[in-house]
Amino acid sequence: MFHKVIVANRGAIASRLIRALREMKIRSVAVYSEADAGAPYLEQADEAHPIGPAMARDSYLNQQAFVELIKRTGADALHPGYGFLAENAEFARRVQAAGATFIGPAPDWIDRMGHKTRARELAEKHGLPVGKGSPILSADPVLMRQYAEEIGYPVLIKPAAGGGGIGMLVAHDAAELAATVEKASALAMRGFANAEVYLEHYLQRPRHIEFQLLGDKNGRVRHLFDRDCSLQRRHQKIIEEARAPAVDRGGIDALAQRLADTFSRLGYDNIGTVETLMSQTGQFHFLEMNTRLQVEHGVTEAICGVDLVRAQIESAAGLPLERILPADLHARGHAIEARVYAEDSRRFLPSPGVLKVYRPPRGIRVETGYAEGQKVTAFYDPMLAKLIAHGADRADAIGKLLAALDAFEVDGVKTNIDALRVLLTNEAFQQGDVHTGLVPEAMAGHAAQAAPA
Repeated sequence: MFHKVIVANRGAIASRLIRALREMKIRSVAVYSEADAGAPYLEQADEAHPIGPAMARDSYLNQQAFVELIKRTGADALHPGYGFLAENAEFARRVQAAGATFIGPAPDWIDRMGHKTRARELAEKHGLPVGKGSPILSADPVLMRQYAEEIGYPVLIKPAAGGGGIGMLVAHDAAELAATVEKASALAMRGFANAEVYLEHYLQRPRHIEFQLLGDKNGRVRHLFDRDCSLQRRHQKIIEEARAPAVDRGGIDALAQRLADTFSRLGYDNIGTVETLMSQTGQFHFLEMNTRLQVEHGVTEAICGVDLVRAQIESAAGLPLERILPADLHARGHAIEARVYAEDSRRFLPSPGVLKVYRPPRGIRVETGYAEGQKVTAFYDPMLAKLIAHGADRADAIGKLLAALDAFEVDGVKTNIDALRVLLTNEAFQQGDVHTGLVPEAMAGHAAQAAPA
């Protein structure tokens, strides 16, 4: 097992990783930018080192700074968390070249799955359900229109080298196509330093269902069931739950096992999440595989009783799956997570400021990187906390989450807490009738009800 691990991240995820390392009796090395000096997670670590200025590109994305830190601290492993450098194959190779273990899949896997069209090709080659799509688009407008017509409008233009909803735009007809592709390509270049985009068929009111996988160095992979992440604003998840509600459980479980069997044959070797869209007719469409820990991993942990961070570390250290996961893995009850953001929830715009009051609720799992008096800066993602509720059933979990949101006291910044309450009490959501367009529908209905007569 490792003796010292660098936590190459910040905030709530750094705190989460440090907690797992402490429980495993592994020394943790935290890093911080100038903007994060004094952040709560730094006190939780065994060591804390400055990593650079506030801008992420000069600190948390500075690969050379981490390579030097490995040598300076004598760390034998590095955990990237999620975001920043978590899915950067070049960085993983540099960590390995510096003599440390990158806690994640092999760099070749990060490469294979990081490019969306290559990932789709691999999935299709191995018989996984893949929807209609195109290769990387060239500048030829005739060929572009031909691909779109073969797929069928509306089409979704997606960056080939990125994720998180950045640069995803819809073209409803041929008249919109060229300008929308140009805009998406520019956004992709700005977000991922890669302008390549491709087309997918744009599904109307699909469900976003993902499958948690874990592999070991022996090429064995198991699944830890599914999650529903359909509630999104601007393609970014805000409420996630495990397992998916109101679905054909037999079909979902069969696909989960099929994915585990496929990636076992391929030799996948650490944590990974396969993301799919499910159409209104129940057909699945492979989207991508994220080769990292997910933000929403906590809901899977709640129903399985498995610490996924610990499992990921143990896998990276070479332990076989039979020593990492219980032989008889069961899903117990229901879990649901809400992401609380410092934002204007009507426009979904960040709301930086000083947390004059910050009192997270008790009696529920809270993942946060903030404390009262701390400043929420504009440099990073504005997520304040994740609240994770586990109940005997879905209604119980929703009730616990609503009570926790009611007890969450925040002043000094705007938050999306009211919007989360609207979504959790929405009739369609309560019945499990969820889809990726539910958030704008629910919020529009709430605004109409709140408007003066």
